[in-house]
Amino acid sequence: MPAPERIPAGSVTTDPVTLLTHGELTVRGQIREASNAVLHCTVAHEGEEAACVYKPVAGERPLWDFPDGTLAQREVAAYEVSRATGWDLVPPTVLRDGPYGQGMCQLWIEPSGDEALLALVDADEPGEGWKAVGRAQIDEDRTALLVHADDPRLRRLAVLDAVINNGDRKGGHLLAADGRLYGIDHGVTFHAEDKLRTLLWGWAGEPLTEEAVEVLQALRDALKEGAALAERLGGLITAAETEALRARVDSLLESGRHPEPSGEWPAIPWPPV
Repeated sequence: MPAPERIPAGSVTTDPVTLLTHGELTVRGQIREASNAVLHCTVAHEGEEAACVYKPVAGERPLWDFPDGTLAQREVAAYEVSRATGWDLVPPTVLRDGPYGQGMCQLWIEPSGDEALLALVDADEPGEGWKAVGRAQIDEDRTALLVHADDPRLRRLAVLDAVINNGDRKGGHLLAADGRLYGIDHGVTFHAEDKLRTLLWGWAGEPLTEEAVEVLQALRDALKEGAALAERLGGLITAAETEALRARVDSLLESGRHPEPSGEWPAIPWPPV
């Protein structure tokens, strides 16, 4: 598969949602490393073209704990919540018909490759500018400390993941591009039960930032019954999942702290990359 053309921030002049929703979708190749069908495409509309990812519902593998054929909708719901926070941590994402039926279509973000967000260090402490996640087994006789950057963008993403109940925040799902941070692959989200699995545990138990509290307060209002965001989510996730989403926001505001691993569910996704 040829490498997709890089899209610098701000190069898409048309509203990306309009482009993704109404543009002509052309499949260019397949990303074979993915567990579900993930197609690299271009989308063209009114003289503008951009690279994108298309994940048809027909290509989703069944999961034991999520209803079949719902991962694409959850990806779009994650974008909707991200957009409502104002942090815009998820690339523009829509639900649309494509060459292989209905699926998720998301603007392609090519990482710059010049930022270290995760690392393994041969030390007992993370060092300045890093937060510890835990010990990782390197080989039979050696472990190393898994750390992530003490980065405000990552911290915002940790809050978003707690809100959407992300069960699969791996290192490969973090993209840094042109000074911005994006999270991708949000199909395993919004479960009504606690499913949070992430590599971003470095702030576990710490107080939320003032910014995060303000964002969560605004999000609570946006999720009230009859509000525009709640109406959009109603077409993407179940009523029970929406109620659980509201409860997670309330819980975060009540505690005022980043969540900690529950101990009832594996805290780290596997594989972690």
